[in-house]
Amino acid sequence: MGNALRGVSPKSTASDLLQHGLGWAALKINKAIASMTPEDVTKEVEHWIKAPIILPNLRAQTNVHSLFTGSSPRFNVYGNDFGWGRPLAVRSGATNKMNGKLTVFPGAAEGSIDFEVCLLPETLHAMANDAEFMEAVLT
Repeated sequence: MGNALRGVSPKSTASDLLQHGLGWAALKINKAIASMTPEDVTKEVEHWIKAPIILPNLRAQTNVHSLFTGSSPRFNVYGNDFGWGRPLAVRSGATNKMNGKLTVFPGAAEGSIDFEVCLLPETLHAMANDAEFMEAVLT
């Protein structure tokens, strides 16, 4: 037993993102995910069994200018109660922490989502000091 992980890599330039917006980027990601078929995944797993590879340690590559997004809508995080009460927030484990990692969880309220964003301190500082970015975030 185990899990198989398959990624998609829609690419964009900064100028395309600025020109088309985040909705356009989200649609590119959605189309890339939707294009995966069970046959493609099975073929990839069968190939990996014959010639396994280990992905590089992306956490060590802090100079990589990438955004990684992951999660599963099938795990009802807020619906679990182990006797301690309903969860207040959800966070991923240390293994999932790397620069540029965005994890999306189903939110506590029906139809909502929670984000966990991992960025280097200098990236967060630069974002906080970017007036145009902060105006977009706060309005």
